[in-house]
Formats: sequence, C-alpha cells, structure tokens
Amino acid sequence: MSTLTDGTPSGAGRHERRGTAVVVGASLASLLTGLSLSRAGYDITMLERSGPSPRSGAALGINGDACGGTRLPAGSDGAARSLWALASGGSASPVQAWSAVHARLRAAAEADPRIELRHDTAVTGVGQDDDAAWATTSTGRTLRADVVVGADGHRSVVRRGVAPDKPEATFAGYVLWLGIADEAAVPAARRLPRGHDRPDILDAGDFCLIGYPLPGEDGSLAPGARRLGWAWFDPTRNDLLREKGCVVGDVVRRSLRFDAVPDHTYRELAAAARDLWPAPWQDAILDRVERRAVIGTPIAEYVPDRLVNGRLALVGNAAHVQTPMTGMGFDASLQDAEALADHLAGTSEVRAALRGYEETRLHGARDLVRSGQQFSRSFAGGGH
Repeated sequence: MSTLTDGTPSGAGRHERRGTAVVVGASLASLLTGLSLSRAGYDITMLERSGPSPRSGAALGINGDACGGTRLPAGSDGAARSLWALASGGSASPVQAWSAVHARLRAAAEADPRIELRHDTAVTGVGQDDDAAWATTSTGRTLRADVVVGADGHRSVVRRGVAPDKPEATFAGYVLWLGIADEAAVPAARRLPRGHDRPDILDAGDFCLIGYPLPGEDGSLAPGARRLGWAWFDPTRNDLLREKGCVVGDVVRRSLRFDAVPDHTYRELAAAARDLWPAPWQDAILDRVERRAVIGTPIAEYVPDRLVNGRLALVGNAAHVQTPMTGMGFDASLQDAEALADHLAGTSEVRAALRGYEETRLHGARDLVRSGQQFSRSFAGGGH
C-alpha cells in the first residue's frame, strides 16, 4: 500500500470500489490523477508511450497554493494536501527538480494496488459509447473503462476526442532553454548565500531568465551542495525551431534535445550568457553549455473551451497549456486531479460527474492560460 503523507497509507479514507478508469500518460498530471482516482474508488490503468526511464525534465514550482482551504473542491477529504506533501518530499524548497517529484509520485503509484502502470504503450485514439469509453493503442489493442482521462500533455491524443474542433495547442513565439547544474561547479565566491531559496527573475531586454536553487541529490540546501536550475526565455530562435521540426506552422511538435542543438547555437548562448547574466546563473549556464546539456522547449499555449465530452476528460497540460512563467502548472494539475476525483467519488453517474468537474475547473483554467498569454504577447510580440 502506498503512502501519501508521512506514515499515512493511501488507503486511509478510501471509497469503496466505484468503477474503472484509463489514464493516458504517466507524467506528473497523470500520476496525480491516478492517485486521486484510486482514493475515489477507481481501478486505474495508466498508459505511457515512453519506457520506464522518464525524461529528466527541469524543475517546477510547488507552491502549495492549491492546498489552501478555499481552493479545494467542496467536500475534499484533504487528498490534495496529502499529494502535495508526497510530491514535495517534505522539503521547504518552493522549487523542486522535476525528476525528484516524478520519482516520488511514481513510487506511490507503483505501490498502489488499484493502479496498473503500463510503459511502452502508445495511445493512437479514443472513443466511447453509452456504456464505456476506450483507448486504442498502436498495437491495435482496445482498453475499455468507465472513463478515459487524457493526461497526455500539450499534444494530447485524448483532446482530439474532447475538442475535435480545437485539438492543437499553439506556439507562443519563444523557446525556453533549460538546464540544471551542480552548485559545486560554481566558484565559492560566486555562489548564492545560505538561505537563498527563492527564484531570481532577471530581465535583459529581449530575454528573461529565471534561476532557482534546488535541493542537492541528498536533499541538502547548503551552499555548494545545492543544484542550480535555470530557464532562459528566448524569442530569437524561432527559425531554428522550425528548421529542426520542433515547430510546424503554429503547432509545437517536440523539444530540441541537447544533442540536436547546433554547436554554433551553443557558442552563441555562451557568449550571450557572459554578457547578460550575473553570477551564479552565468556560471550555471556556462557549465551546461560546456557539457552540451541544454534542452530547448518551444512554449505552447492552449485556452480550453471544454474539458469533457461524455466519458472523456482532460487534466493538466492536456486540458490547459500555460506558459511556465505563471509558475502554476503543478498546482493547476493538482487541482484538476482533486476536482475530478471528488466529483467521480460523489456519484455513479459518470457523465454527470464529469460535467461537474468541468464546471468546477474550466473558468479557472481559462483564466490561468490567459494570464500567461499577457506575458507571452508582451515578451514575444505574439509573433509565431
């Protein structure tokens, strides 16, 4: 049995078995949703197209805002607080490495008897009838359940079944260069002071940088033992993104892997870092550039008009795609997961429960994306 809080088994406060769900994806929103639905009494099959070794990601803000009492869905039993505590690992740091958060949630999901996690299983389509919904895999297999939840990111397959007239997230007009360096690589005189645990937001004309101290591999926040994550907002590389096939038209297709970043781009990033950014962020960027360990993520945005269609539902970046500048991606996914589970736990009428979920989350999700679009338009001029 998995544990959601210190010493508290996830079975505590569970509902009796209510139904079945297929959750497409096994990233953060997927795991949050699977764990929440398990508590609500659902048996879950999670389908993930990648292998068991997850992508490394970068970092994310875990603000805990979703755990304020007024932000929880009506009737919540505190599962959101439990999941937030699990994801944070008990650390007071407001920013965590993506890989660390994912590892904690995945371990809980793998230990949960109601959750089956299947890797190397690509979903190619979804459907439904009066009695069930289903996901079809690339091998031709069909998995039926009471509800199918799309937690499959900004290029969601499930979104095509929920919003076929608006299936794609669109390019916001800039790339996010991402890296995480060991603080030990930074000269002692240039490190952050002890107790500096909040992100730095730096502006340099056409560019913006967010630098965030992260716990070290052992959880330490001591100077020299931390890690330094950084996210460099850059609106000047759109031609490179299109040349590499990362952006096609107005649609983001994929990220630019570290080994696909051209050498001349690495050299340009190093020169710009020396001119634009102060210590220790300059040092952290140069460390990653020298190691050829920078990822370029084109930023997509999606304002939802709906979150459900019959027995199909969307959560996380499948439902709403906002710029990372909002700092609310994790919190929004947690609110989605809690609201969906809360409504499904309260009734055996799946379609009515999903409509209730949409009523609870749609307005806030739209506002979140739009707030981020204000930044994107001012930063990148809205140009694609």
